[in-house]
Amino acid sequence: MNFVYIYAMDATTLRNEIIAFFETIDRYYTSKTEITEGLCTDIETLDANFTTWNLSEFELIRSAYRMNGEKFMMEGRHMYYEISADRIISFQQKGRHKFEFIEQYSDTVFRITRIRFHYKY
Repeated sequence: MNFVYIYAMDATTLRNEIIAFFETIDRYYTSKTEITEGLCTDIETLDANFTTWNLSEFELIRSAYRMNGEKFMMEGRHMYYEISADRIISFQQKGRHKFEFIEQYSDTVFRITRIRFHYKY
């Protein structure tokens, strides 16, 4: 699979930033969490004709790294969400308590996960 690197970030820096995020995610436990997920085939434009969006809201109660399948997971009541660690090509903090992951599943299929924590501090 040929991966398209959207942002100029070396693999070690990307990995370290993702690990730092998940090592401190417990501060968001009990916070309302919004996940906006987009599946797209044109990552450059995010054109509505080539992107499907979903929105979920839940209270974050647990997170972990699942070794079997190399997945980062976030869990709330009646909600479970995973991000495939080996498919992440981009991770950014987009604002205060806002984060974005981009995973690449094929040459033309990407999943964008935008996470917003309603955090009181």
